[in-house]
Amino acid sequence: MGQNNDTGNTTGIDRDYFGDLSFEVIILSIFGIFMLIFGTLLFKIHTGELPYTPDSTYGLFLVIVSLQIIVLGRTPFGDLRRSWIVIIIGVCTTAVGMTACFIPGCLSDFVRILVGSILFAGGIALFIQLCLAEEKAKQWLSVSGILRHLTLACALVYIISAVLGLVTLLPGITGDTLTAVILLVYGVCIFYLAYCIHVTNTTYPQEEEKYLPESSKKRSPVFSEAAIPLQVAIIIPVGFLLILLGILLIPVNLGMIPFSPDGQLGLLMVVMAVQMLALGETPAGGYRRSWLLMGIGVVFAGLGIISCVVPGIFTGVLTGLIGFLNIAGGVILLLKRFGPTLLSHEKTAAKQAPLPPVLKNLYITQTILNFVSIGFGASMFLPGIIPGMVIAGILVVNGVLIIVLASAVLTIDKMQREGMTGQA
Repeated sequence: MGQNNDTGNTTGIDRDYFGDLSFEVIILSIFGIFMLIFGTLLFKIHTGELPYTPDSTYGLFLVIVSLQIIVLGRTPFGDLRRSWIVIIIGVCTTAVGMTACFIPGCLSDFVRILVGSILFAGGIALFIQLCLAEEKAKQWLSVSGILRHLTLACALVYIISAVLGLVTLLPGITGDTLTAVILLVYGVCIFYLAYCIHVTNTTYPQEEEKYLPESSKKRSPVFSEAAIPLQVAIIIPVGFLLILLGILLIPVNLGMIPFSPDGQLGLLMVVMAVQMLALGETPAGGYRRSWLLMGIGVVFAGLGIISCVVPGIFTGVLTGLIGFLNIAGGVILLLKRFGPTLLSHEKTAAKQAPLPPVLKNLYITQTILNFVSIGFGASMFLPGIIPGMVIAGILVVNGVLIIVLASAVLTIDKMQREGMTGQA
């Protein structure tokens, strides 16, 4: 899963590039798709027509929730200042969700209880905050229009969250059919909430918070605000995903623990979909978010969700698709980076100024990452030829390079902000 970053635009969300859909609306939409697909599949699962992997399902839920924590600082229990400790908690929750997706059976009861507790306690906590906080329902209901719809949407989502949490903690209290209906209603309500948030953001526009304001109080580094651009906040979990996957593949290849290829493929597809929908980032580079790209992102999310919930249906298709995208993406990005330079080398060699060290390191990291991406894609097509330990190593290197890339982008971003501050 190679990454491509335009170093000329790393200081936050470009409205022209990313459109007017906020990350919160994007992640809620994916969550709504998750619930609608899960609810629909549960009817067939109940009759025994389809298999079911609860570990991957719960794991995917945790990863989606963790992305919201890492990117927005919004936890299932309320909004927090996006400090480094909040991001660390989000990364840890991501690791638990990923492990549940990759290794069936090792965290079954733990992730079920964790997901149930998040839904139940989080739903109750958010509903209480909605009712009691002066700046929420009390203020929203005093204004006619979309804010009243927002109040209703929040209340419905929070109440149903608590109900589903209770069902998850005590699975015997309802039948699968009723649970499926609740999931479908929950999905519709989540889409209703996403719509209300989008219209509210459009009706009452506010300046985009690219970074949280620095506090005048001195805090421990882990409690200080994390000024991270959106694209970096999203690719950090991708790096940890690949590192964790590579590490887990070592005992898997030694026959020590089981492995779920469907959970792996499904999670990779959903994360890829988040990048497409939120950033316009594809394995072949970044593009403006068109209807076509958004549609592809929704399809990718749907395929990934189905793979996590119901194993075996799209295993071969997703293996080939992810392999092709990584190979094609790596080749295309290499051609984009070096093709023009090679074609015009003789004309421009004398005019080229040396790159700053940070940019040079960034380009080197991106180039290595593209080659590693090609290797990862090849491993998907040649599982019996490329040794499993080599694949594990490729994944770890890929993940480390993505973290290094994120660090380089942060450095460049900081330099740009300091430059703009100096000019002001």
